[in-house]
Amino acid sequence: MYIYKSSQIKEADKWAEEQGMTAFTLMELSGVGLFNAIKQDLDIHKHHFTIIAGKGNNGGDGIVLARYLQIAGVRCTLFFPLGLPVSAASKAHFDYYSSLGFSVSTNLPDQSGSILVDSLLGIGVKLPLRENIQHVMDWMNRQVAMKVAIDLPTGAASDDGDCDKHAFKADRTYSLHGYKPSRFLFPAASLYGETKVVEIGLPHTSNWKVRSALDVAKSLTYSGRNTHKGTFGHGLLIAGTKDMPGSAALAASGAVSCGAGKLTVQTEKEAVPIIASHVPEAMYQINPHIELDHSFDAIAAGCGRPSNDKMETLIEELLAQSKPVILDAGALYPRSYAKKKCPIIVTPHPGEFSRMTGKEIVYVQRTRLEAASAYAVENNVTVVLKGEYTVTAFADGSGYVNVTGNDGLSKGGSGDVLTGLILALVLRNKNIKEAVADAVYLHGYCADKWKEAYPAQTMRPSYISQIIAEAANEILKET
Repeated sequence: MYIYKSSQIKEADKWAEEQGMTAFTLMELSGVGLFNAIKQDLDIHKHHFTIIAGKGNNGGDGIVLARYLQIAGVRCTLFFPLGLPVSAASKAHFDYYSSLGFSVSTNLPDQSGSILVDSLLGIGVKLPLRENIQHVMDWMNRQVAMKVAIDLPTGAASDDGDCDKHAFKADRTYSLHGYKPSRFLFPAASLYGETKVVEIGLPHTSNWKVRSALDVAKSLTYSGRNTHKGTFGHGLLIAGTKDMPGSAALAASGAVSCGAGKLTVQTEKEAVPIIASHVPEAMYQINPHIELDHSFDAIAAGCGRPSNDKMETLIEELLAQSKPVILDAGALYPRSYAKKKCPIIVTPHPGEFSRMTGKEIVYVQRTRLEAASAYAVENNVTVVLKGEYTVTAFADGSGYVNVTGNDGLSKGGSGDVLTGLILALVLRNKNIKEAVADAVYLHGYCADKWKEAYPAQTMRPSYISQIIAEAANEILKET
């Protein structure tokens, strides 16, 4: 599924009109799409629909939905608490609706029907909401009903995580043509509830998507019998110290469990016995000077390592060679990548990304897609901005939002495992975009598998590697 900013939706509408598709027709397509989606999800004849419509195009979508419900014999009432429609297309649909003998009101009812539909404001909402709109929102939020939003909940921004404190709290949202960025950005994301995309017949032009199991399965399929350990690459993992051997063990375990052909771990001598007891498949390098020979196909660095001058010197050496480099934790500095010669993947959590960019964490969290994309494009790197709905942004301006995972990943060490997964899939899949996005998806999917059987908070990061085989098998079955 695709993700669209408000400006892109407006461009799509403009393009459609230039092709001869009027705003009236687009509204009709949206309304019938909404009707079909809701009919698929609910036994509509058992419900009474109350639709609260605005004066613009979002309200027009609600008018069309109301007409289809009425024609289908579903009990439905339509209200315009902010006044009757003013946009040309909405007025035309309102006139058509009225001509069929269906009544409307500009006053809110005493109480809603069993399903309350928010068709008030759309992607053009301006925050904070005006006082009269806040009163309508407060009435809607008080109702005891299933609450459904059209496109996005009124009071939620479209392109970032901002929202009004009176915003509509939906149980379910039907987004037209594609997801809106705020579906994945807090606090606005908490307003959407379960979300489904409704196709309205327009071609897709966005280069931002939500990764699916079908996409990921391509990286997990068996490659055939005529292979050997060299087929799936030789990775170098620079991780861990005598005080933090666990980070290296977690990353290494993730890499070998996810299919790395060979793995060498560069670490301190004292850490080797501990790491090796968890990952006997790995080889070890304890020479303080890392040998960057040509046998390595990809390199990951930083897990369990301190940020210091020694690490910075090492990173400069890594960036001077040509193989893909994954940077995490201690390897994440505010730096320029202008002179780099290799593909770079940085994997910060919000705090690390804040230090890398100089942006406040609050800003980073409310604009995760935009902030990660801007950094990726400016520095010609891939950014994996970890957190709820991990964002993967690429240097060409495209990206993915990940929808797998849960609070079971909110523990130290989860990011180390992710670094190992990314290293393994970069070794196996020369398409770095696919490899990174798939690793993020699989990482979260493992947490979801755990939560199916146990409370999320009981999951340890080390369990992720143990679940990978089962998770990969389930993904293949889903497709």
